[in-house]
Amino acid sequence: MRARRRRGNRSDYLSDALALLSGWTRDGVQLKRELVCDESQHAALTERIKVAADTLHIRPSIRRLDGHTQICLGSRDGEAITDGEVTLAARIEDFYRTVVGTS
Repeated sequence: MRARRRRGNRSDYLSDALALLSGWTRDGVQLKRELVCDESQHAALTERIKVAADTLHIRPSIRRLDGHTQICLGSRDGEAITDGEVTLAARIEDFYRTVVGTS
């Protein structure tokens, strides 16, 4: 997923890109998503996320809770959401569809 970058206001660009990512919520300076998957799907998804995150130099928070995988992107120390984090969120959506077998 690539949204066209507008000149000028960066937050508009990120807002437009986030609008294309259903299921992701913006909580201050973090992006959050909760996905339903079993243990083996969680393991496969986590492995894919780690590879993409390493490439983008991002450290997502991934945890398993009550049959759900919870993902947080962004730092809690007040830094703004980056283009890379939005890109990773889009890749995670693709990974999730592949792992759970939905289109």
